[in-house]
This record gives sequence, C-alpha cells and structure tokens, in this order.
Amino acid sequence: MRFPASTHDARPVGRIVRRRVVAFAMGALVAALPSVAPAAAPEPLRVGLLTVKTGPLAGPGKQMEDGLRFFLKERGNQLAGRPVELIVADTAGQPATARTKAQELVERSKVALLVGPLATTELLAIDDYVRDAKVPTIVSSALAEDITQRTPNAWMVRASATTGQIMHPLGAYAAGTLGYKRVATVATDFSFGHEAVGSFQRTFEDGGGKVVQKIWVPPTATDFAAYVAQIKPNVDAVFASFSGSSATGFVRQYADYGLKAKIPLIASHSTVEESLLKAEGENAVGIISAGIYSAAIDTPENNAFDRAFRTATGTDPGFYSVGTYMAGLFLEAALKATAGHTDDPAALMRALRSLKLAHSPRGPISIDEYGNPVGSTYIRRTERKNGRLQNTVIHVYPETTQFWTYDPKRFLADPVYSRDYPPTRFIER
Repeated sequence: MRFPASTHDARPVGRIVRRRVVAFAMGALVAALPSVAPAAAPEPLRVGLLTVKTGPLAGPGKQMEDGLRFFLKERGNQLAGRPVELIVADTAGQPATARTKAQELVERSKVALLVGPLATTELLAIDDYVRDAKVPTIVSSALAEDITQRTPNAWMVRASATTGQIMHPLGAYAAGTLGYKRVATVATDFSFGHEAVGSFQRTFEDGGGKVVQKIWVPPTATDFAAYVAQIKPNVDAVFASFSGSSATGFVRQYADYGLKAKIPLIASHSTVEESLLKAEGENAVGIISAGIYSAAIDTPENNAFDRAFRTATGTDPGFYSVGTYMAGLFLEAALKATAGHTDDPAALMRALRSLKLAHSPRGPISIDEYGNPVGSTYIRRTERKNGRLQNTVIHVYPETTQFWTYDPKRFLADPVYSRDYPPTRFIER
C-alpha cells in the first residue's frame, strides 16, 4: 500500500541549492570588504583649576569652582565637540603651593590650559613657571597689576581686572560724587591691599581729597579691634580692603565698635563680595564699594545668569564665581576660533587675546594689547532687597581700562602701586 508523499519531502531540491549558493556568495562578498573601524571619540580637553579649598580663602575658592562647574554643566561638559575634564587643585592660598600645583597640573595631569589662581600673591608665584612652560592661562580673579602692565606675561589673559581698574573709579567717585575730603584707609598688609589702597589714593587725591591715615593689618589677623581703635574720629570716611573671613571679621568689628553709625565705610569689591554678605548681615548694609560685577546688574544676560546660578548652587554669584564663568566664556570663544584644537598653545593664546564678547553677565568685554579686559566698573551700595542682601548698582563707568584716564605710557613709567607709592603727602600723625 502506497502512502502519499509528505509536503516536506515535496520541496524542490533545486530551489534549496540555489539559496545556499546565494548565501555563500553574499558571505564571501562581505568577508572580502575592508573592515571599517568605529570613529574615534574626541580627545578630552583637560582644564586645570587653581583654587582654594582650605584656609581663610576657602569661601571665595568654592565660588571659583562653582562658577566653572556651572559653566561646564550648561554646556553639557563639552566645548567645541570635546568632552571637558576639569582637574581641581587646592593651593590653600599659599604662593609656594600654587606654584607646585600649577606644575603638577601641567606636567602630571597634562592639562591644556590653567584657570585661576585666586590671590594676587599666588599669581605672582606662578608667573615665571607659566612663562617657561608656555602654558595658556586664564586669570580668573587674581588682580596683580604687572602681569598685564610693565612685565606682561604673553601666556596669560585676564578674565577679571587689575586692582586699579576697580579702585580708580571708586577713588574718583568718593571725591567727586560723595564729596569726601579726608579719608583713612585700612587694609591687609600684602600686595593686593597695597595695590587697592594705592590706586584708590591716587584718584581720590587727584580729585581733591586727602588720605590722612593708613592702617596696615597682618594677613594672619583674626581680631581687628586694635586696628579699628586706631581710626581717626574726624575723617569723612574709611576705605577698607579685606578678603574672605578677614573681610567678615573686620566688617563685624567696625560695627561692634560703633563706627558704622558714625563714619561711612567704602570698600574694595572683596570686602563685600556676594559670597560673604550672608555672614556679614546687617553690618554690611550701606557700604559703598566698586566692582567689575554685581549679582544685581539689571541686564537680560545677568538676570538669567543670576537666577540659574542661584537655582543650581543655592548662592548668589559674585566676583569669584563670575571670574571662572567668564574664563569659560573666554575658552569657548577661543576654541571656536581654533576649531577646537589645543595642540598649538600659541594659536590658542592668540585666540584668547583677540576675543570680544558682546554679551556676558558683567557686560561687553574686549581685550587690550596687554591681555587685560576692557569693560564696565560698577559702583555699588549694599542693601537688603526682597529679603536678601545685594550690591545694588548706583553708578556705572563703562569701558574702563586698566589705565583709567591716564596716558598708558606715562602710567607704565611710574612704579607699581605699593605701600610706598603713591607717596603719602597728607598723612596726619
């Protein structure tokens, strides 16, 4: 008895053979094609930040780190298509440590660029190394004048200002607008304090005022009672220049000794920097200062930046955080000019020194021939508004240069501001 053939047995043999031949041919063709390696990921851009994480300047140092991290987060931690690796070094505010950390960042961590440092003394300490190593450096806060004046460093560009660029306008404002005639100064006895007092004194006395007393406070001081007690009672105002916890301590003791109600206090930006205002509280209210930035600058760019920064960090942006944020803007603009390349440090420096920013939190910025910004300087009054302290802008000096209204050649022929320059012509014993 025959059974009908199954459907399996009935498949045409010729069709199966042809399929196998085609599959073999396709496999052979694929095998013969050249292999294509996946596209290489862009090389990370290593950026070294010199800041302060320990000691009395740790507060401003944290602001520096917050400012740069906030900038990078806005950009998705990428610039010019390259992922950014931020390497942070703690200098502890010590010049010798700053130099060592700069060397480690360049030679061990292989960073393409340095940002920082915080203090003037630190900047002076790394100056020679940066020149010798030829490493592009964006100075985000330190104000040492000669870095962009008598001995300019071709491997540095400043994103902040010189000390005089901030204090020249304040001296002129104190004499011309506030009408002060006799002022005492009290400041930390180191290079930033010397430059702050000297540049304020120059324009204040050019405007008809007289600095009749100078009081110098050691950088290690934590008690300011003895210095506050020395202030002459018959001056029109006191000019003060302190930073970090020293600023907080001085402002508190100035009020505790009853001088706040008797003698107006005018100050450097660092004395009432935004990161300090919460600790200074009502003691800071009424202080008039000068700065290249205020969180209260009323422009669309700054209003947006201020809101976003406060949301992200829980603190107001200030001089130190804006300095590193500006450093980020500088680097971003330079990388656009170099198509993202950093393998030619000289080309990167040329791009950094030729940039112009039409918009930024502190306003329009251009770079002068010495590598220093030209931008607005703001006269501020510390006030409480909407439940928080702020440095309200009360006057603007636009397009301020590091030479103020002085002829640059004549300015550079004079000594750098110091304890002894300008000379004290009106000191009363």
